[in-house]
Amino acid sequence: MDLYTIIFLALAVFIFVRLRSVLGQRTGRERPPYDPYSRDTARPPQPPTDNVVPLPERSTVNPGVPQPASTDEDEVPAFRWEGVAPEGSAVAAALDEVARLEPDFDAKHFLSGAKAAYEMIVTAFANGDRRTLKDLLSKEVYDSFAASITERESRGETMESRFVAISRADLEQAVVQGANAQLTVRFVSQLISVTRGRDGSVVDGSPDTVADVTDVWTFARALATRDPNWKLVATEAAQ
Repeated sequence: MDLYTIIFLALAVFIFVRLRSVLGQRTGRERPPYDPYSRDTARPPQPPTDNVVPLPERSTVNPGVPQPASTDEDEVPAFRWEGVAPEGSAVAAALDEVARLEPDFDAKHFLSGAKAAYEMIVTAFANGDRRTLKDLLSKEVYDSFAASITERESRGETMESRFVAISRADLEQAVVQGANAQLTVRFVSQLISVTRGRDGSVVDGSPDTVADVTDVWTFARALATRDPNWKLVATEAAQ
């Protein structure tokens, strides 16, 4: 053996001894590796972190002591049209039919949209905004509104309407015929409305008085179609 071979053998023995002292050796008592899919293997403890809040442990139930019945409200199915229509009413039955044709129908969302449409239509009528009215009204109602605007303009009158509040919007009637639905809403609002003549004098209403107004409007649309918009098809002033 030459000098280089002896040097390499000495280095190999030195490295082996160092690795053994660092890594250790198996003794037969080592803990088996963690298996995340085994039910019998406990998860190794994780180092604590400052942003983890442990959940309280569930208390142990004594099997010998009777437990009170669950009062979880989620276990009691709520009436679908709660706050919109009385249970067992004709309105509720019609809403069930609407939801059968359009499962995503939300009656409360409809009433919210009806309130917005009510304010928009009243304001557009006062301003003579025919374009906005045409998008929100059926042809028959639009023709009636447009004729009133034209008549008002021919007299040189202007109208101002301003909502103070819409205090109520209640679903009063619902009818489904085939794929067509009509929902009637009673609006109760507080409104300031005044009509002025050509010279600026007050012809009707008052610029300083808040009036209580009740209107009954009917909206309609064909269900299960791509057009999601309801249009105003009938209006009625109520006491």
